[in-house]
Order: sequence, then structure tokens, then C-alpha cells
Amino acid sequence: MEDSVKQNYPDETTVSLYSKREKIYPREVHGKFALLRFLSVVGLLGIFYGMPWVEWHGRQAILLDLPARKFYIFGLTLWPQDFLYLTFLLIIAALSLFFFTALAGRLWCGYACPQTVWTEIFIWIERSIEGSRLQQMKLDKEPMSWRKFRIKGTKHLVWIVFSAYTGFTFVAYFSPARELTRELLHLQMGPWEIFWLIFYGFATYGNAGWMREQVCMYMCPYARFQSAMFDDDTLVISYDEKRGEPRGARSVSIDHRREGLGDCINCTMCVQVCPTGIDIRDGLQYECIGCSACIDICNDVMEKMNYPKGLIRYTTQNAIYGKESRIIRPRLIIYAVVLLALVGLFVYSINQRTPLGLDVIRDRNQLYRETQGFIENVYTLKILNMDEENHEYEVVAEGIPDMQLIIDTLPISVESGKVKDVVVRIRADEANLTSRSSDIVFTLSSVDDDDEGLVISEPARFLGPLP
Repeated sequence: MEDSVKQNYPDETTVSLYSKREKIYPREVHGKFALLRFLSVVGLLGIFYGMPWVEWHGRQAILLDLPARKFYIFGLTLWPQDFLYLTFLLIIAALSLFFFTALAGRLWCGYACPQTVWTEIFIWIERSIEGSRLQQMKLDKEPMSWRKFRIKGTKHLVWIVFSAYTGFTFVAYFSPARELTRELLHLQMGPWEIFWLIFYGFATYGNAGWMREQVCMYMCPYARFQSAMFDDDTLVISYDEKRGEPRGARSVSIDHRREGLGDCINCTMCVQVCPTGIDIRDGLQYECIGCSACIDICNDVMEKMNYPKGLIRYTTQNAIYGKESRIIRPRLIIYAVVLLALVGLFVYSINQRTPLGLDVIRDRNQLYRETQGFIENVYTLKILNMDEENHEYEVVAEGIPDMQLIIDTLPISVESGKVKDVVVRIRADEANLTSRSSDIVFTLSSVDDDDEGLVISEPARFLGPLP
């Protein structure tokens, strides 16, 4: 069949929809942006690996205790009822992504994305064991030998150990790190802890060690929709084609302008340092993660050639084409104002949060009952103590003149993290009821001297006969 097709259409070519991945060997680079990436990696990984070992008032500073349904974040204890704050954080994170992308492209991808951060560490381990870019390429071309097996085996062993510790650290955010360490040393870890340690460790090993740029290019959706956040005034990594072309090799001593050449010497260093293997000289591409390695290496080459730096630089498309460029523009200002407003609202809501919950459930078995000449409604108060201390509370009801609040179980004591049901009755004189349904308010407050601020109110309805 294929032979007949070739005979009938000799000029046709067959193109595969999938090309086998070719390993990328990024060259080591130094410079201003490389230093910023290094500081970002050290800072972010320092926070990730260090926080499970930080204590705050006798417990782990950040602990997401799922069995107890408590999230400890330094001095703050959050409960499932505080899910609204998570929504706030997700909205703030999304808007921050919009803001920084509109400002300077893929800053998140180049400096703070977990895939980028861990890939940098794995590349550093690989470079430390296998050598430079050329040494790695030479080693991979060699037939298998004891030397090659030893080097490759050492690299993967270090990768696996580092990945396993990464998985352990991830689990330590959900199980106290010190207890988890003792359980690990005594081989007493629970099945779920073992599962997530292996799963997260394997994901780190696979993504940062093997897949690398494939995650950014094919799995991450951000690469696909980033163009919707860009405009011609967004700072992006760009090659100055007017200055660089026509490109060509030359010696340092010649006058390249007289020879009709641009500043680009076609050394391909910008391609060799790129972690995704693209050529930035072909224009902005979705594979570019904004790591700025090409800027550092090109500036280094320009300095050696005694040419001005900035052949590859952060700039806007308008500036490249000689048009007026405005980095600070209405779109960016709107993002910034909304982002600051949300952050301020989040901080204010956290500061005003009361670690006390109250739900009022009226008895639905009976609308009301008449007793001793009064109309009576029965309610169940669900009291949730979200504080770190045990508390005693008092209840006050308001809304109907001269109404009576009857509580059979006193005092109302609720332990930390517990929910207590308290049955109360409200009695009111029928003469004081102006309608069949009246608005009332229950107010719950702590009677502890040191916690006078623990007060919460909840509305309810009082039902009676038709007036």
C-alpha cells in the first residue's frame, strides 16, 4: 500500500505527528538573572523543607491536620467552616498570576514554579555527578561500561534519595514531622502516609528528573493560554532582530558593520543554555518559560566581543518595532488595585475572625406550643469552639419584649475543637407578638475574663399563632 502511494504521489512526504524526545543538555550559565534564579530556588526550597521543623507555641508552625479537621498556620487555627479563606487565597493567587504575566510575561514559570525549581536542583545534581554539558553528551554516546553504569547509577540514587525526602517533607505538612520521623525510623508509618510519600517522591523524580521541559510544553495549561494575558506592552524576553541580523561568525578584531553583519555572531549559546531547547531568535514561543538564561549568556558573549549588551533582553514588542511603549498602563493598574483590595480584605477578615461558631436549629416537630399562658419555641444551639482553649459561654436572646430564655443545662462548657448541642426554649407572651413570625437574635459570648472578644450572634425565627 505504501509503495503504491509513493508511486502515484512521488512528491508526497510522510510527517509523523509525534517526534521522539531528544534529551536537552542545558549549558551552565552565570549572570544577574542566573543569580536571581539561584536565590529564588534556595529561598523557596528552604521554606518548603524547613517549615515542617519550625515550632510555634509548642506545636508545628504549619500543620494541616486532616483527621482533626484543623489547619494550623502559625498562630492561626482554621477549620472547615473557614473554607472561605481558601477561596480568597485562590482568587488572590489567580489575580497575581494575571498581574505578573501582564507585567513581565512568565515570571512565575521562570523563577517560582515548582517544576522549574525542582528541575534546577535535579540539573545541578546531574551536572555535579556527570560533568559539564559536553561531558554529559559524550557520556551518553558511550557504550555501557562499568564507569558509565557507576556514574549513571550514582546520579539516579541521589535523585531517588532527594525525591524520597521531598515526599517525606510533603507528608510532614499533614503529619507532625517529628512524629513522622520516629514512625519512619521504627517502620511504623501508616498506609496513607507511605502511599503519599511514594507518590509525591515518584512524581518529583519523574517530572524533574525525566520529563523536565515536557511538563512545561505539553502538560502545563499555562503555556497555552498565556498569550491571552500578553499584549504589545508586556515585558518579554526578546531578540533584537534589527540589531542582530544578518548574523554570522567573525573575529573580535574585524569591523562587522563594514562587513554587513549584525551583532549576532551565531554562536548558538542562547540555544545551548535554554532548558526547553528553543531558539529565542525565532521570536516569542509558547515553549519559552522566561528563565532569562539566554539573556545572561548573550550579554556575556557581547561583552567578550566588545559589543553593547542587550541583544537579547527584557523588552516589549512595541519597543522592538520602534513604537511607543507603556509598561505602566490602565490594564496593569486595574489588576494592581483589585489585587491590593483583595489582599487588604483578606487581612482584615482574618484579623476580625472570631474562633467561635454558632448554628441555631429550630425544632421542626412542632411549630410552637402553649404553656402556662405563654407561646414557646424550642431551639438547638450548635456551639463550635474553634479556639485553642476550653471556654464557658453564656447565651442571650433578644427580639421580643419580655421574652424568657430557658436553658436546662448550665454551665455551657465547650472543649477546644469540640461541638456541643444545647437545647434552649424561648417563651413569649402572646400579647407581645405582632405577627405569626418574629425575628429574634441569639448572642453567644465567652464568660472567661481573658477572652471577652469571643462573641457571635445568629438570627432565628420565633413562630406563634395568627394574631
